[in-house]
Amino acid sequence: MSTGYRAITAAAINLLAVATMSSTGSVHAADFPAKAVKAVPDLPFFLVIDNRLTYSWMPSGTDPGAFSVRPDGSVNGKTAKQVYSFTHFDAWAYGTNFFNVSMFKSDHNDPAGPCVNAGVLLNGAAADCAGATEVYGLVRSTFGWNQLFNTNAFSVGPLHNISFEVGADVETENTFVAPGKRDFVAGLQFAFDLPYKGYFNVAPLYYKEINHNAFNQCGVLGPGTAGVTCTNDGNVDYKGTWAIETNYYMDLGFLPENMQYFSISGRAAWYGPKGDQNAPLPGTGTGRFSTATKTEFNSEPIRVTFDAAKFAMGPKYTHMVDVWVAYRYWQNKFGLDHNAAPGVCTVAATGQSTNSCTEQTVYTGVSVKF
Repeated sequence: MSTGYRAITAAAINLLAVATMSSTGSVHAADFPAKAVKAVPDLPFFLVIDNRLTYSWMPSGTDPGAFSVRPDGSVNGKTAKQVYSFTHFDAWAYGTNFFNVSMFKSDHNDPAGPCVNAGVLLNGAAADCAGATEVYGLVRSTFGWNQLFNTNAFSVGPLHNISFEVGADVETENTFVAPGKRDFVAGLQFAFDLPYKGYFNVAPLYYKEINHNAFNQCGVLGPGTAGVTCTNDGNVDYKGTWAIETNYYMDLGFLPENMQYFSISGRAAWYGPKGDQNAPLPGTGTGRFSTATKTEFNSEPIRVTFDAAKFAMGPKYTHMVDVWVAYRYWQNKFGLDHNAAPGVCTVAATGQSTNSCTEQTVYTGVSVKF
């Protein structure tokens, strides 16, 4: 929740209070000079609406289990990705809504089905499959306690507000595994003020995920026994676990005035272990390379943004066009143990890391507001 939004919200609440007092008769037109009486304007439902389109380039992305072996025997688990994103943010009288949907287009090292890996079909035959396409969507909504309970009791020092938070993620990808991730989160968000119109938010949450894995499907790797070594539909159903999501933003207002075109932002999230990677199957020993999931750490510790529109056209066009560079670090991607998970995070035959379950990349992009 930005400082600008907070100021707008505070003003809106004050106007709503005046409007309420007027409608209940606590304030009368006769109490003011006639020339001072003005109709209270209707407030828009959304106090802030921000829509953006972004293109970014990620040279060293990963997709767990997607790798190739070089002629010298080393493993290449890196996948270049083009990313196309739409982001929406809005603020209304009682909270905020954030929505993002991204399409990731991989190179051939992360192949689309029917390849099970780069250049290989399930029967071991060679094939040159196209790079995979992944679509990932995320939504988060907050409901502020100060607004819900009409109080300022939850603004103390740097703490600006406490909110209820709910949200969900959905993901699908046209790989052989055919993931179909759906997760749900609920909990609280604590919002803190930072200097220079900045903020820091931290949200402890409950997390529940269901997904799909084609290798769990009965018949793919042999007949199997439903509920023991395979599932009839290939779905996985993880245990509920904990999550902590954080994000921050701050203008670099300490720079000289002729250089105040930069800001920094970032995020970090932790998701607890959610059971066996092939849950609800029994676990290790089923012949499906089952491994316990680990705590997942998904972060973009820092993004440096240059306000190109403000630089070129003046303050009126602030953040209409942003150019940015960021660092991304994602360990135990999707909860898979980067030191284990044979056949995915490690080569089943040798135990060598596939380098595909930890993502480390510097990437860059451009965002356009409309």
